[in-house]
Amino acid sequence: MRQLTVFLTKHLSQKQFIFLLSLLVGIGAAVAAQVLKTLIHFISTQLTAHFDVTSGNALFLLYPVVGILLTAVFIKYVVRDDIGHGVTKILYALSRKQGAIRSHNCWSSVVASALTIGFGGSVGAESPIVLTGSAIGSTLGRMFRLDHKTMMLLIGCGASGAVAGIFKAPIAGLMFTLEVLMVDLTMASLLPLLVSCLTATCITYALTGTDPMFNFELLDPFTIERVPSAVLLGVCCGFVSLYFTRVMNSFEQVFGRLGNMLTKLALGGAVLAALIYFFPPLYGEGYDTISLLLDNSRSATDVMNNSLFYGRENTLLLFLGLIILLKVFATTATNGGGGCGGTFAPSLFLGCLCGFVFSTVWNNYDVLHVVVPTTNYALLGMAGVMSGVFHAPLTGVFLIAELTGGYDLFIPLMIVSVCSYLTIHTFERHSIYAMRLARKGELLTHHKDRSVLTLMTLDSIIDKERPKLTPEMYLGQVVQSVSTSKALHFAVVDMKGGMLGVINLNSIRKIVFRSELYHMYKAEQLMSRPAMVLRTDDSMATVMDKFAHTDSGTLAVLTPEGNYVGFVSRTRLLAAYRQVLKDFSEE
Repeated sequence: MRQLTVFLTKHLSQKQFIFLLSLLVGIGAAVAAQVLKTLIHFISTQLTAHFDVTSGNALFLLYPVVGILLTAVFIKYVVRDDIGHGVTKILYALSRKQGAIRSHNCWSSVVASALTIGFGGSVGAESPIVLTGSAIGSTLGRMFRLDHKTMMLLIGCGASGAVAGIFKAPIAGLMFTLEVLMVDLTMASLLPLLVSCLTATCITYALTGTDPMFNFELLDPFTIERVPSAVLLGVCCGFVSLYFTRVMNSFEQVFGRLGNMLTKLALGGAVLAALIYFFPPLYGEGYDTISLLLDNSRSATDVMNNSLFYGRENTLLLFLGLIILLKVFATTATNGGGGCGGTFAPSLFLGCLCGFVFSTVWNNYDVLHVVVPTTNYALLGMAGVMSGVFHAPLTGVFLIAELTGGYDLFIPLMIVSVCSYLTIHTFERHSIYAMRLARKGELLTHHKDRSVLTLMTLDSIIDKERPKLTPEMYLGQVVQSVSTSKALHFAVVDMKGGMLGVINLNSIRKIVFRSELYHMYKAEQLMSRPAMVLRTDDSMATVMDKFAHTDSGTLAVLTPEGNYVGFVSRTRLLAAYRQVLKDFSEE
């Protein structure tokens, strides 16, 4: 590897080298995406192809539980690492782990999600593939020992290549990286991201053809009188996104309180199996249902095949409405029970159903005396819910346009996506991926100052080498202990490591040089309680705020339990900030 690095460095410029790596990342992401999609299709077909569409199937009660069990065993005994919440793990790696993603994610997410989704898990394959693509980029970056900024770029290339490859949507892949992963768009980052997106798309074209993922034919173009309905649909999609986000977070906390794997499996498997038995469209990714509702040549009532509702066409809206309400429980039960998958496909699935139900109700009640086409609005709903759940309106617009070839609907796509985003943003500032990290101050954003603080770590600037003083030490012993240090502040600690106070040499300067006083004063008489201290669990923004509200140039750092760790100086803090800002800003 070292010889290869030397050879490439000698014959390629830095930009050419990055382009080569982005090309390789795009190839890897596209191949991984196709392997996963093929595995899911093969497993699902083998299990369900023989089902009788005219009635319910008891095997729906078994398959999802088996899938979650196999996935949980694979993760616990083979992978031995948490691979859930793929995009959240990428965001955490970008902000807190210098872009390091474990190498096993190059393949483990593919196997785990194939087992989960193939057996009926109600989640999507896209987040695992995005994690896989990003892991490929991170692994290449570590192999060639690239700097943090380049590692971030390669992770972005992997994510954008994965989205572009799995959906045949290069522009959506680029937008996803900019909006969801929040990688800054500069000329230095734009071209590698485009190389990765285009490479992944071309590989997918070569393997599966150039047809869009969904067969959509625009029979009724958008007209100006449909603008009010598009705005209202966007608002509805925003509230559906809010419902999905908040219920998922609440239900996840239920699983989080269950420590035992078998208990989680029992709850998740029971909920998922019951929901799929009564509502078979919840089985797997749900793309078959989307294809059905977007196809003008098929009857929408076919969505009730394999269910107890078969043949009851008059209950179609009730059937779809219940699925909209219950999809979030199926998705959370899948992941909470031990499965592996993402929320890409669930958001598209929900959006399609939301748009279809909205347009059907609109037409049934002849609102504003304007008829709206159900297939068009099913498509618009997909963009709306995706924009709301991910807080990514541009990704929603371009992804749906590229998924279906529905470029003639750009204006209503933008209307619905923007209205949905504005609606959910009123209640939730962060996407379903970012909100967990945002609460902890560990999220990179396009706000450069905040991003620099996020990239910094308190532990890296703590001075832990200063001698510790005990309260029984005489002044002479204190002077002897600190004589070799250039610092002015020293902690007085008890036998258990708890900090009792701080001695500032400037405050005792008048007696430090009087040797006749060396046995008259003890450290406990010379120390003082600091007005402000730092905690090891403080975010860097909090650290900055604490320094801003004190005149002290040095603050002690304690654990949450009050044990002394070290000191941080204002000078060292600002120097680290300037260095990270410089590295973050360089092209």
